[in-house]
Amino acid sequence: MDFKNALIFTEDFRFRLGCFSVEEGRFTDVLGEEKPGAVDLKGAYVLPGLIDIHTHGNSGADFSDGDEEGLRRMMAYYGKNGVTSVSPASMTLPYEMLAKAFATGRAVADKRDKGSARFVGVNMEGPFFCEKRKGAQNGAYLKDPDFDAFQKLNGDCGGLVKIVDLAAELPGAVEFARKASSLCTVSIAHTDCSYEEAVTLFNAGASHLTHLYNAMPSIHHRTPGPIGAGAEREKVYAELITDGVHIHPSAVRMAFKLFPGRICLISDSMRACGMAEGESDLGGQKVYIKGRKATLADGTIAGSATNLYDCMTTAVTMGIPLEEAVRAATWNPAHELGMLDTIGSISNGKLADFIICGGSLDRQAVYIGGEKV
Repeated sequence: MDFKNALIFTEDFRFRLGCFSVEEGRFTDVLGEEKPGAVDLKGAYVLPGLIDIHTHGNSGADFSDGDEEGLRRMMAYYGKNGVTSVSPASMTLPYEMLAKAFATGRAVADKRDKGSARFVGVNMEGPFFCEKRKGAQNGAYLKDPDFDAFQKLNGDCGGLVKIVDLAAELPGAVEFARKASSLCTVSIAHTDCSYEEAVTLFNAGASHLTHLYNAMPSIHHRTPGPIGAGAEREKVYAELITDGVHIHPSAVRMAFKLFPGRICLISDSMRACGMAEGESDLGGQKVYIKGRKATLADGTIAGSATNLYDCMTTAVTMGIPLEEAVRAATWNPAHELGMLDTIGSISNGKLADFIICGGSLDRQAVYIGGEKV
């Protein structure tokens, strides 16, 4: 399949007018010679398929349910909305429930349904968090970092865990980071840590911040905390929820300046995403949805009810340049998953996951592995 006259988002993070082809599910001849009979895209944008490294669910299903039918329904929703690769996040739950969810993820990863997003990994969000910053996590199941438990969970699902999250100040966190960082990305999350504690964990191998600003100390000129510690380290990437609820537009713009080229847009979506307003749940706790806002009974903001594509377009309306927003939803997440060799950009040899959209970023078509969804 050949395409021409496309504004292709290339690996130098710019849109370039040209041609590309798809052969056996992979990109070929990107910005090559125009081929006879190529589909004329008439100047439409062509984006790499988006990659969500922090999403819990949609369509009434949650990854942590451990229900294969529900997870496949989730993956179909992602694919339809241009999110072509997903590493869902678990919740703070008993190990046996996490094991069930991870095993279900393995089954879906091994056999992708046509038109559905790729299940490319797990973001193990919990249970290694602090009580004070647990947010919408269930405090009954919080634990101190336990590498042996993590290693067993990861081994039992065939090494699917791509990101593991923990509070930097907890006992054993530093040793955990030293060991786990050789297996996956280690992220500071749901933490009340100081700048110094964050620095220590980054020096031990952590290289990521989960949902920046949320469930962590605010940045302050005398106590810069984990945000300050991460911002000054060029290898530390940070997640950002740009659903229009979690973070003020000014703070979104600030984050892109603090972490230039190192922001990963995420949805942090829950099972209520893609559904009507009303009552839902997250990790066994009731959640109330109104508009794009999801809260616990006490008013604590829970996950979002927005998919990653909409988060990306919202970031653009907040003043983030289109090229930066697209990079933050494609190349950067692939980097954090360690998967830049196969996904994350439009380049020869990579999987042909892409979105065709108009000048206002309206989706016109989604392709996964070169097949139209």
